[in-house]
Amino acid sequence: MKPKITLLIIFYIPMVFRVYGQRPGREIQINIDTLLNARPVTTLTHGKLVTWSKGIDGDGQGDGYLTMAAALFNKNKVANALPDNPRIEATPEHPSITLHYKNNDGTGYQTRFVSGEGSFGFNVPPKKYMGMYLSLTSAEGGSQLEIELTYQDGAVIKNCWLPDYYNDIIARDTCLSYVVHDLGKWDNKNNMAEPNHHNIDALNIYPDPRRILLHIKVKKGAAGYLVFWAATGVPVK
Repeated sequence: MKPKITLLIIFYIPMVFRVYGQRPGREIQINIDTLLNARPVTTLTHGKLVTWSKGIDGDGQGDGYLTMAAALFNKNKVANALPDNPRIEATPEHPSITLHYKNNDGTGYQTRFVSGEGSFGFNVPPKKYMGMYLSLTSAEGGSQLEIELTYQDGAVIKNCWLPDYYNDIIARDTCLSYVVHDLGKWDNKNNMAEPNHHNIDALNIYPDPRRILLHIKVKKGAAGYLVFWAATGVPVK
């Protein structure tokens, strides 16, 4: 049994690795069902709005998102809402990503929230990965994240900064891309609070493609309100 090795690595990746099209493998939507504890998306279920219950800001009490069907039912005819299909198509920056909300599910949890300091972890199918994308939002400011990647032969810790979900991604950022860009947000009565400018980001944590990855742990600092939406891996062929 080899001893566990922990390294501290500054989160920097050259720009060349950002383009998703350069990576081999077929994406895997990681099962995070046991982690989900919040419902920040209002859905249109059986012809009725089912209002979000633990939102995306205000410590979960401030605002939430709507699906497009819910927004149109709500008479928001020009609405920057989440697509009804939670499978977000691949872009040059990230693979296809499947979020966990559904219009036909009016009760299930959709995300994991972390208010203040906290952490969560999940297993991944043991493989070598070229990319691992965490779909996230941070409100009330950005969130400092410490991410531990446990491999078959040891562990690595990476530190990274997730910006506030109102902020656009800076052009030189090689780790972040948009899952969904320029969303509106709604209060707990489904009244539109702001029509645009909010995002769900994809953070590529760049696992070592030479090592078999087993587990990921995300630890959050005190600042910011974090929502974890999904994890998507791209294995080595």
